[in-house]
Amino acid sequence: MKELGKVVTDINLNSSVPENVIEQIKNDVHEHRLVIFKNQSVISGDRQVEISKWFGNLESTFYKHPRSPHPDVFRVSNDEDEGCTHVGRTGWHIDGSFMRKPFGYSLYYMFSVPLKGDTAFVPLNDLINSLAPEVAARWERLWMVSDRRDGVVHPLIYPHPITGLKTLCLHLGMTTAFVWDLGSDKERMTERSETVKLIKEIYQEIVKDERRLIYSHKWEEGDFIISDNLAVGHEASEETQYSRNEVGLRILHRTTIEGKHEPHK
Repeated sequence: MKELGKVVTDINLNSSVPENVIEQIKNDVHEHRLVIFKNQSVISGDRQVEISKWFGNLESTFYKHPRSPHPDVFRVSNDEDEGCTHVGRTGWHIDGSFMRKPFGYSLYYMFSVPLKGDTAFVPLNDLINSLAPEVAARWERLWMVSDRRDGVVHPLIYPHPITGLKTLCLHLGMTTAFVWDLGSDKERMTERSETVKLIKEIYQEIVKDERRLIYSHKWEEGDFIISDNLAVGHEASEETQYSRNEVGLRILHRTTIEGKHEPHK
């Protein structure tokens, strides 16, 4: 799995999990950024919400689907009768970048596994550390302006509120502009052409060197993933949009945890 993630095979999330184990899982999520539980039996919507509450209050900003097993579970599918479609392909992102306090954690359970349809993850601190010095210096001067909710503005690079490691607040498909040098006498908002150029630059840095920074998770039955949403960017693969006739039924259940920290330098 390259340098990202920890695989757990000896915990049954449907059974009672001791408090000390829950604390270790919380620590592992921050240390490894992804914790992937294998060989789980069917996890109900109620149980996914219970697990999610280990990390804080749930926040459900998404549109609802009538087949969702719980009001706080976002049900995503490649069949509009089964879940919300066309999700996750707008660009590399963290969940909740449009909020003043982006989600702290995201939890994913593949309820119905298709033949194809990876979810790709990129460790954001590793991405920053891979940048040429002049690129890193320029990105440090940038703030992203969300295209939602009155144009929330976040620094592109900032310290993770728990680990202190540098991370990114980004959504390459929901950024309407960038601001250079916010709060200084050099402050300037980008025009559309410059915005597009910067988005393309960030994308190229993510996928450079034959995607060496990226971990692409091939879902298997019984997979349940807890992610440190502030530490990893992600994107659904093209195959997630293939029809049910092509790859079988895909149903992903996602929960998100209320953010406690507003990104700041």
